[in-house]
Amino acid sequence: MGRRAQLISVVVVAISAVFMANLDLWIVNVALVGMQRSLGGSLADLSWVLNAYAVTLAALLIPAGRLGDRFGHRRVFLGGIAVFTIASLICAVAPSVPVLVVARVVQAAGAAALLPTSLALLLGAVDAGRRMSATRGWSAAGGLAAVAGPLLGGLLVDLNWRWVFVVNLPVGVLAWVLGRRALAHDRGRADEPVPDLLGSVLLVVGVGALTGALVQAPTWGWTDPRTVGVLVVAVAGTVMFVLRCRRHPAPLLELPLLRIRRFATANVAMVLFSVSFGIMLLSNSLWCQDVWHYSPLQTGLAMAPGPAMVPIATALTTRLVHRLGPAPVAALGSLFLAASQLWRVLLAGPEPSYLHDLLPSMLASGVGVGLALGTLIAAGVTALPEGRSGTGSAFLNSGRQVGSALGIAVLVTLLGPVADNVHGYLVGWAVGAVFAVGAAIAGLGVGRNTARATADRPALPLIEQPARGPGIRGA
Repeated sequence: MGRRAQLISVVVVAISAVFMANLDLWIVNVALVGMQRSLGGSLADLSWVLNAYAVTLAALLIPAGRLGDRFGHRRVFLGGIAVFTIASLICAVAPSVPVLVVARVVQAAGAAALLPTSLALLLGAVDAGRRMSATRGWSAAGGLAAVAGPLLGGLLVDLNWRWVFVVNLPVGVLAWVLGRRALAHDRGRADEPVPDLLGSVLLVVGVGALTGALVQAPTWGWTDPRTVGVLVVAVAGTVMFVLRCRRHPAPLLELPLLRIRRFATANVAMVLFSVSFGIMLLSNSLWCQDVWHYSPLQTGLAMAPGPAMVPIATALTTRLVHRLGPAPVAALGSLFLAASQLWRVLLAGPEPSYLHDLLPSMLASGVGVGLALGTLIAAGVTALPEGRSGTGSAFLNSGRQVGSALGIAVLVTLLGPVADNVHGYLVGWAVGAVFAVGAAIAGLGVGRNTARATADRPALPLIEQPARGPGIRGA
């Protein structure tokens, strides 16, 4: 295989894989109602189809990136593709909700392995002068998945909800076969420490238990011993996770990074923004199908303008951040997300009114996501010492997944067992707006112009862990 043909193959493999993994973050929202009608179960039960994926992905992104550094990116990437594809097949044929949820956990483990390693392999295949462009293309694949997710989900669910997982199979098989031929062998680094997998388990226990308590409390009751017991497990798991990160030589999350105020503030803003985003995304999908009685295809078309605005708004952020600095841009994006949900509080009703109700809200939310997400990640990462960018990016993205899972749990708590609970939706949007305003306030703390902040990065002594170099870690 010639050099040019090999490079094209690497690009195709990496972009296909990241598109497939990101698509599953969006496409399943539209399919949730179809799953419920086919498999039964309550909305609380089905919410785990989303949350199991998000929580597992959050917990495994960083250790999977480090496993790639230690054992070789090609080996971990191909293993991730295989796991993701096989788990997608199990999802497609799942006979019950518990089987589907377990398969989604395995699917997320595969996604965690392929996401960071795909970028590392892509950057290793291109010349140094083209790595910035390659990174942008890799990121754009995730944006394209966001745009395609609702529409493609609607088309597939109109056939059968199982097709949202079947569509992964040919892409996964092609990426695995082509990857075996095109991806260069790399030996990894024997001096790279083994990641703290027990820390990942504790993070899953802490966040999963908190999510479970929120989801089940309307059914069990807030004072029920089961709810209290799960909350105790959540607190215990979280405390043990923090202690583990403080003491382990290669922790899942390097907590000393949070001593850097701009980085800590960016993480707080990211979590709050993601809680609001999780509420917005799932509520709109459920509302269209359960209240307005849209078909899955109509739902996908109705939601598509939101993600379609994301790349447009993202393209504007570079100029805005250069002129205003990251803080106003991140805060403005969060306020757009808050406005999108307050708009629904004021105008939403059981009779469909797409042009006056949902369309303006989706457009505003897309602008908000485009302005805020990339800005918060950039502001947080550029606040870190040299050699910590990959870890910082993974830290922020893990917080994004955790926040999204908590947002879904909050919405399910507010809706209760009634799918067309109009009052529950209105309260949910109001709560989502509050979280988005909180993100705007926190976003104001990310401070000065990013270019200036990069020059003023703190020195390495602020970090207690030894430097690991600039490799990609769960980006």
